[in-house]
Amino acid sequence: MSERHPIIAITGSSGAGTTSVTRTFSNIFRREGVHAAIVEGDSFHRFDRLTMKQKAAEAEAAGNKNFSHFGVENNLFSELESLFSNYAKSGTGRTRKYLHDATEAAPYQQQPGTFTQWEDVPANTDLLFYEGLHGAVVTPEVNIAQHPDLLVGVVPVINLEWIQKIQRDKSQRGYSTEAVTDTILRRMPDYVNFICPQFMHTHVNFQRVPMVDTSNPFISRDIPSADESMVVIRFAKPKGIDFQYLLNMIHDSFMSRANTIVVPGGKMEIAMQLIFTPFVWRMMERRKRALAL
Repeated sequence: MSERHPIIAITGSSGAGTTSVTRTFSNIFRREGVHAAIVEGDSFHRFDRLTMKQKAAEAEAAGNKNFSHFGVENNLFSELESLFSNYAKSGTGRTRKYLHDATEAAPYQQQPGTFTQWEDVPANTDLLFYEGLHGAVVTPEVNIAQHPDLLVGVVPVINLEWIQKIQRDKSQRGYSTEAVTDTILRRMPDYVNFICPQFMHTHVNFQRVPMVDTSNPFISRDIPSADESMVVIRFAKPKGIDFQYLLNMIHDSFMSRANTIVVPGGKMEIAMQLIFTPFVWRMMERRKRALAL
């Protein structure tokens, strides 16, 4: 953790909804004039898209049916921890971009599914912002979770997470339900060992809970809407959180535990704005004081 060079990390599984949290933070940064270095977790996968397919086929042929993007062997955990550590110390570090599609790849004159060259993060940024799968990973070799000043977990109930992934991969990537189901099953051991444990290290967790039947996510035709959901927001350390203010500002919200507030799904973004704007204010104020010393 660092007062001079703070880090915010958003962590969650594929299809969990981390992108919507990132959008909220982008709005806060723009409104508050915060210059953030943005890092995508996909940039720290070990293999590009083509190589990953080849490695997966080789692993399956060798009897390994659980080869996935979630696991340690397919990610550069040490490099990610080095980025966090170096940024916290000096506001510097090395990263790259993963080019998801043709639009992202065009400016670099590369193929989709490839990485750009490693480069330094922009100079003189106010903070580092990470969004991806592994922002709070702890293994015997690395402890990424120790570095962020604010760690946010995004973890819908599992059936909703699967529905979101199935619908996204079918509509945006052209996969069949069977192909996405195979991916979910292949990832399950790494999901249990590397994704779930992160949420005991996060400072705030957002869990969307549908109020409609999601008992069989593999036949669901639609993703439950925000208005068909509630969001459970759990604070690891509730000291300093003004729950009464949040209850007054967010209609139909309530406390389910001493450290947990539940809000309507449609109010998730306003809840994030109310919760995280003061966090960012405090980070920037501490940074200003530290730099003045």
